[in-house]
Amino acid sequence: MYLTSDVKKDIFTQNGASSTDTGSPESQIALFTFRIKHLTEHVKENHKDLNTKRSLMTLVGKRRKMLAYLKEQDIERYRAIIKKLGLRK
Repeated sequence: MYLTSDVKKDIFTQNGASSTDTGSPESQIALFTFRIKHLTEHVKENHKDLNTKRSLMTLVGKRRKMLAYLKEQDIERYRAIIKKLGLRK
């Protein structure tokens, strides 16, 4: 499985306040981004897998909403997470 508890702890440690900080917007956005990258590669190989495509679009929507929330609350944290994850070009 691609998303083990060790991988999650690593993502939360890098983007949140600690390895147990699972609820902050930054850590959630980082987790969504990790999952989106994995599903994107899967859909490239299996283009007829419609359930995965739907899941991918759902995750992209969740991440977009979380980014909009973070932008509304604190623009500096928003800019930092965008730069760190390389989401905008």
